Amino acid sequence: MGGVGEPGPREGPAQPGAPLPTFCWEQIRAHDQPGDKWLVIERRVYDISRWAQRHPGGSRLIGHHGAEDATDAFRAFHQDLNFVRKFLQPLLIGELAPEEPSQDGPLNAQLVEDFRALHQAAEDMKLFDASPTFFAFLLGHILAMEVLAWLLIYLLGPGWVPSALAAFILAISQAQSWCLQHDLGHASIFKKSWWNHVAQKFVMGQLKGFSAHWWNFRHFQHHAKPNIFHKDPDVTVAPVFLLGESSVEEVAWRAAVSSRRLSPQYGKKKRRYLPYNQQHLYFFLIGPPLLTLVNFEVENLAYMLVCMQWADLLWAASFYARFFLSYLPFYGVPGVLLFFVAVRVLESHWFVWITQMNHIPKEIGHEKHRDWVSSQLAATCNVEPSLFTNWFSGHLNFQIEHHLFPRMPRHNYSRVAPLVKSLCAKHGLSYEVKPFLTALVDIVRSLKKSGDIWLDAYLHQ
Repeated sequence: MGGVGEPGPREGPAQPGAPLPTFCWEQIRAHDQPGDKWLVIERRVYDISRWAQRHPGGSRLIGHHGAEDATDAFRAFHQDLNFVRKFLQPLLIGELAPEEPSQDGPLNAQLVEDFRALHQAAEDMKLFDASPTFFAFLLGHILAMEVLAWLLIYLLGPGWVPSALAAFILAISQAQSWCLQHDLGHASIFKKSWWNHVAQKFVMGQLKGFSAHWWNFRHFQHHAKPNIFHKDPDVTVAPVFLLGESSVEEVAWRAAVSSRRLSPQYGKKKRRYLPYNQQHLYFFLIGPPLLTLVNFEVENLAYMLVCMQWADLLWAASFYARFFLSYLPFYGVPGVLLFFVAVRVLESHWFVWITQMNHIPKEIGHEKHRDWVSSQLAATCNVEPSLFTNWFSGHLNFQIEHHLFPRMPRHNYSRVAPLVKSLCAKHGLSYEVKPFLTALVDIVRSLKKSGDIWLDAYLHQ
């Protein structure tokens, strides 16, 4: 393979007992192409080009860290590091040269070191240990709401008032199920990953009608590269919405190119795309009401069929069978469909406002190859805690702590928060905490700001 500065031909994995070839970052940076991916973990260099397709978290997730130091992401996503290292061993091709820094680029090495010390302190404080009572209560109150909604219709009949109340209760139950499956997806409840996966399939499939694999495929990418275009599915929403200034500039550039290629009159029509200067208004029509009902339903079903996730499809089918058989005797087919839509629309409002209040108002743009801490803090903010906010948001108001420690049980976020705050103060990083209503309003403000920037670019192109 050659020494530092000598790329040499590609060889197989390093042989046990043989001296490891050494690489410099200049060599490693060349291996961030489709079908040619290297990454660095704990100063060791791995060729994941062929193995990425078998990565349990998906090839995109691990591929997003191509030619980077993925040490902190590796530690953040995996429970049993020694177990996972066994799978990495056949992929080992070398290590960083002794004179090379652990991370490429102008990164704050002291911040990286301090965060890893903080991570170890959190482990020593047992903050990664879940409370069985806490999560048993969460599951219990979700099931209780499901039963209560059905009893309302059974005892009071399918009138407008009991139906509206039952739909509201079911929407809360569905929202809390999102939070519980989210905990399970991050393996933050059970010590064994297998139990987390099985429980997530039950909650996501039987209680919600969605695929656990589909959710993890999307959500882990979001955690790996939050608010990064083409890497975080949550912000890759063009051309319907434009988020951040980079998205605006890209659409304006493509519109200008399109208008030059076409006739002047046709190009003038094409380059508008949508009236993005009004996106903060049409957001209320197609954002919160329809995300779960339309986009998630279609994307989820397509994923299960294309990826042949038959087990997830059966779990999802069990949800629809239970829901429709439970309410069909009261409403008939048209009525139960309307009832289902009402629940999904209410749930969708919760999902959009709660999940996006911590992200859309933050920095959104293209890859900047930051360290783990800086990248997570640039894309997240917190919302002031209270008993209601903590419960209602599934503790996602502690978004900073959740992104830094995705495997940490949510009931421990408040305990690690002062340590994170001190780390931010030491390194001059923003630790932003907002009132709940301000965080919601900031979503609309951010959409309006991006729309205004687009309008200015459109008028001056």
